[in-house]
Amino acid sequence: MARMLIENIRLVQPDGSLGTGSILIEEGKIAEVAGESYTDLDAERFDGGGAVALPGFIDVHIHGARGADFMDDDSIAAQTIAAALPAEGTTSFLATTLTHSPERISKAVQHGRRFMENIEQGAEMLGFHLEGPFIHPDQAGAQPSMHICKPSMEDLQKWFGDTLADLKIITMAPEQDPGFRVIRELAEHGVIVSAGHTTADYETLSQAQSAGLSHLTHYGNAMRGLHHREIGVVGAGMLNEGLFCEIIADGIHLSTDMLKLAVKVIGPDRILLITDSMRAKGLPDGSYTLGDQDVTVSGKEAVLSDGTLAGSVLKMNEGLHQLRMSAGISWQDAIKLSAENAARRLGVFNRKGSLDQGKDADIVLVTDDFGVRYTFCRGRMSFAYDQNEDVPMD
Repeated sequence: MARMLIENIRLVQPDGSLGTGSILIEEGKIAEVAGESYTDLDAERFDGGGAVALPGFIDVHIHGARGADFMDDDSIAAQTIAAALPAEGTTSFLATTLTHSPERISKAVQHGRRFMENIEQGAEMLGFHLEGPFIHPDQAGAQPSMHICKPSMEDLQKWFGDTLADLKIITMAPEQDPGFRVIRELAEHGVIVSAGHTTADYETLSQAQSAGLSHLTHYGNAMRGLHHREIGVVGAGMLNEGLFCEIIADGIHLSTDMLKLAVKVIGPDRILLITDSMRAKGLPDGSYTLGDQDVTVSGKEAVLSDGTLAGSVLKMNEGLHQLRMSAGISWQDAIKLSAENAARRLGVFNRKGSLDQGKDADIVLVTDDFGVRYTFCRGRMSFAYDQNEDVPMD
């Protein structure tokens, strides 16, 4: 792969300001980040048009996009999704499963692993986020309740092998795990255990945290809310500093006031922006499916027939724009929420999550309101906007 110099860009400085600079890419890695361009360099030159350079976004909770879902019994679903994600600045992701039959989950893992072995272009799959089936029926949300079952290491090892290779995050209801035996084993294997679709109260959640739970799935949704006599899982996310909180910043799953409160109280160091998007992302309004359930998509909202939210159609860059408008996040906050925190959580900060020398050249060039102009995945240009089709965000 030839050397490329991305010049005429703005870089986020240590003090949070923007300064002009350039990034030199060699063999898919960041070779140098400079405060100025080079006059004499043997490299292909790329004009960034004054855009802001950010590390590629990492989405740790995504089900689908462009008509495909990771639960599809289809070897090209992951490829379709990975090809679509650079348009929103996403360069890495966790394939997220849904509560379903053991056979269907097993097939999803097999398809995903085959894709991981042959990634060449598009966003990189870093592993799996298993959402369900070990959740509470009373907080099933859009998860198919008929397939909910009790936590089982045996099932997990059937799907992922004895070492649970490639399983990075599991969403489960801790109150369904007596003595938190499964949570302890998962934590010992290095799997991030996340509470979600749960009826747990604050005390139960805190006990599970002592056993190894460290994460909250789509914070505020499908969990016990904040009450002045029982602060629930939402209160735990605010109070317990060892908990990391996923947020869907579409203004629907969390109100704009709640987004502002979360950023202010929890802080940007413990929040991970996610999309939780389903197959309708990037497609027109209409009827789609999620886990064999019919979903109606209208505007920014995806719902089941009874009005239950069924994931989202959010894009990562849109989430950052919403957070800027709602909570006034800085450029440094944006980097943490969309890339750095996820990279650290997944143990890949040595190669992703920042624009530092030696790391993968996962780079997104955005406008001041987070409109994506160009995305590079491991040094390859994977998205370039078409000015004729570009639609500014609200």
